[in-house]
Amino acid sequence: MSDSFTRQSPLTVPSDAGQAGVRTRLAIAGVGTVGAAVARAVASGMLPETEITAVAARDVDRCRRTLDQIGCDAPIMPLNDLHRNADVVLECAPAAIFEQIVRPTVSAGKKAVVLSAGALLSHFDLVDVAKKNGGQIIVPTGALLGLDAVSAAAQAKIYSVTMTTRKPVEGLLGAPYLVEKKIDISGLTEPLCVFRGTAREASIGFPANLNVAVALSLAGIGPDLTKLEIWADPGAVRNMHHIVVESDSARLDMSIENIPTENPRTGRITALSVISMLKNMNAPLRVG
Repeated sequence: MSDSFTRQSPLTVPSDAGQAGVRTRLAIAGVGTVGAAVARAVASGMLPETEITAVAARDVDRCRRTLDQIGCDAPIMPLNDLHRNADVVLECAPAAIFEQIVRPTVSAGKKAVVLSAGALLSHFDLVDVAKKNGGQIIVPTGALLGLDAVSAAAQAKIYSVTMTTRKPVEGLLGAPYLVEKKIDISGLTEPLCVFRGTAREASIGFPANLNVAVALSLAGIGPDLTKLEIWADPGAVRNMHHIVVESDSARLDMSIENIPTENPRTGRITALSVISMLKNMNAPLRVG
């Protein structure tokens, strides 16, 4: 890395990022389904303007084996140190450690790309921390479509946002809401609506499942006005979301069926949305 780059302000990726010899320094918190996919994309050359400079994981030995298989030689560091040698920190870890990753990142004026959007609602003061220090919190589109259109509609008047999610039973097992309400879905033979409420309530009751609803709410009319239904469907093989937005500029009616990864809670397109975002961050042409 050149001296001119290292002397740049840590507030953002340098303005000449994307030019020859300058790369975005990426740290990854959590090398599960999404983190490993992003690391693999970087190692394979899919993101030529990105380098992984640090990784954090709960199981260090397992993480090292995964990185070695991928061909990534990035050092494994404690969570609190991830941001020190990075311009961007990718959070794809359990929601319980969200703040440990994001707070030091935005306090240092860096960018935090977060997948645990639901956890952001419980730590929304981090938005002010980012603003105060010149940092940024970025929520990728993840498993949804049309967030740009929802955001555009929100510049005028949105009357209502409703979302209906259907998931395979195994993708919802163990959700805190189901445990608290003693809702047993293990032996379902037909679809069952297990939740009706707001995106904020869903983020608490289904922290590993409904980050998509929170992302939708942040793009639109907020987590307390975005309405949600969750169905456990024993016949489903994909994570399905149907969204209807009524506004004064357009009526949006969107459906997506995400193919799950080996982790039934995560769709394949989630990691791809992060890879696309990183690729577009410094691209000379950006669409959307």
